[in-house]
Amino acid sequence: MSDAPVSLLSHGPPETILDPEPDDVRAAVARAAAGGDAVDALGAVSARWPRSLEAWASLGETLESSGATPALAYAAFRTGYHRGLDRLRASGWRGSGYVRWVHPSNRGFLRALSGLQRVAAGIGEADEAERCALFLMQLDPGWPPPDAVADPGTEV
Repeated sequence: MSDAPVSLLSHGPPETILDPEPDDVRAAVARAAAGGDAVDALGAVSARWPRSLEAWASLGETLESSGATPALAYAAFRTGYHRGLDRLRASGWRGSGYVRWVHPSNRGFLRALSGLQRVAAGIGEADEAERCALFLMQLDPGWPPPDAVADPGTEV
């Protein structure tokens, strides 16, 4: 064993911060979520802005809490997750590094991934649920943040 010091990078793994969603999209998601038929309204927002991670995560959460068949929430969360991977790659993410909750613009992706993990566990897709849980911990070692668990749709 050598007495030479081990050189560690002081900055740690790279961190990716997604660009914020446009104000009009965020406003549309908020209006849709607050309306009377949130599932239909959020579905319309997701269709109008299919790249919106906030819209897909909100749709999945609304479906999940509405008692709809879990397959619908699973589909919304999976769409948000895959759209999020596309946006991460476009932002320079190369398959590793942090994507932390502390950055509000990352939350749509993390909510979709967390929702996918929950619904996958609920429908018996244990392998996928385990992969999602591990991925969340790799992306944000502090996962789950207390405010994510208390109210996944809240922007802090």
